[in-house]
Amino acid sequence: MNVHTRTIIRPTARELHWFAHINRHGPQSSEFLYELTKDTHRCKDTALRRLQALREANYLRLPPQQRQISKAEFNPYVYDLTRAATEALVDAGLAHDDVRPTGHWWHGFWVSATTSAIELHARTLGKEYIPARRILDLAGAEFAIPTNAGKLIPDQLFAIRSADGYRVYLLEVDRATEPVRSSQARKSLQRSHAQYAEILRSGRARSHFGLSAPVFALWVFNSKRRCAQFADMVAEGERAFRHGFLLRCVGQDFPRLSNLRSLL
Repeated sequence: MNVHTRTIIRPTARELHWFAHINRHGPQSSEFLYELTKDTHRCKDTALRRLQALREANYLRLPPQQRQISKAEFNPYVYDLTRAATEALVDAGLAHDDVRPTGHWWHGFWVSATTSAIELHARTLGKEYIPARRILDLAGAEFAIPTNAGKLIPDQLFAIRSADGYRVYLLEVDRATEPVRSSQARKSLQRSHAQYAEILRSGRARSHFGLSAPVFALWVFNSKRRCAQFADMVAEGERAFRHGFLLRCVGQDFPRLSNLRSLL
């Protein structure tokens, strides 16, 4: 059935735009995909039906993890690409080797939703979202940043270009799955703060990626308590580098555009 359906369904320019957005950020909910193209396609019901058709045609898939939470039926569907969608991007000359989130699916989805919302909001302000791939290609750099305590691998890297120049962001999304402090070698908020403080103080983030623009560590929390605990760590650090930490609390179990739209 899927093979037959694919012979009569061809992705439109709008749908290739959806595919490229998913490829750039990672899995996306229908809410975000509709928002991406609503300037030219206002009907939400039509968009949802077309997403369903693309799924039936084996261009999109529904990651099963999204249904494994309470009240999942109240959340919009989350879509990811299949090989057919990737091939469609290649055929259209729109395929790029983008840096997508890795690791635990729910964490990666939160990262994907966060960067997607930031790009969508930047567009409404006439600003440009620059993904990690372009930054890494220009510098010929690795994603991981060396520190005295080992390599620091941010959840995502991106830049925003506006009329007054560029700003670069190292994104961390905290879903309260790691301890605040730990005497062990495992990752904790305390250890992550120390690593980010080091690269901001030393300028290593800028030198590693070959940047002249200012660099900020953007932390997104879904727990007000953990956000406050991390804010205390930042306040205890060196005054000259506190401005390099941007802390935001979104307080949701499922990422929504309304909560993530204005993070910057």
